[in-house]
Amino acid sequence: MDQIAFTVALVAITVLISLAAFNDQRFTDKLILWPARMRRPDEYYRLLTSGFIHADWMHLGFNMFTLFFMGRFVESAFMAYGITPWLYVLMYLAGIVVASLPSFYKHRNNPYYRSLGASGGVAAVLFSSVYFSPWSQIYIFFIPMWNILFAILYLVYSVYMTRKGDSTINHDAHFWGAVFGFVFTLVIEPTHGMHFIREIQAFRI
Repeated sequence: MDQIAFTVALVAITVLISLAAFNDQRFTDKLILWPARMRRPDEYYRLLTSGFIHADWMHLGFNMFTLFFMGRFVESAFMAYGITPWLYVLMYLAGIVVASLPSFYKHRNNPYYRSLGASGGVAAVLFSSVYFSPWSQIYIFFIPMWNILFAILYLVYSVYMTRKGDSTINHDAHFWGAVFGFVFTLVIEPTHGMHFIREIQAFRI
C-alpha cells in the first residue's frame, strides 16, 4: 500500500460510520461508550466502537483533519524506520481503547454518562509525531508552536480540565491517548528512545 493509505482508510471508515450514526440514534446508542451498560464482557466492544462515532460535524471534522495531516507524517515515519504500518493502525485503535478505560471505570455507576469520538486515537497519533519530530512547528489557531511545547501544554491543560470537572469534553481520553501514543512509539521504534533524545539535543535557536 502507499505510504498514507492506512491513514486515508482510517479517516474514510470513521467518516462513514459517523455519518451513519448522525442519522440513527439507535445505531449511536449501540456503539457509544456507555459504562453503565457495560456490565458484561460482550459490551466491552464499546471501548473501541465509540471512537468511530462523533457528536456533530465540528467534532468529526476536527478529529479527522488532525488525523489526516498528522497521521500521514506518522505513518510515513513508521515506514521510514522499517516499522510495519499495521503497528501504526494498532497504535491508533489501541489508543482509542486505552483512552476510554479511565472513563469506563470512573463512570461505571453513572447511568447518564456517555462518551464518543476518536480523540484518544488521534491524541496517540499526535504524540507519536512529537516523538519523531519534537521541534517541528504546528499551528494552533494560526500561532506557530513547536511540537514538544504544544505537547506539554496539551497535557497540562488536559489534567487541569479533568480536575476542574465541568466540561462535556472527555479530557481523560485526550491525556491517556497522548501518553499511550508516545510510549507505544518509544517501545516499537528501533532505537527505543534514542531517536527522541537525539532530536531534543539537536535543538538550535
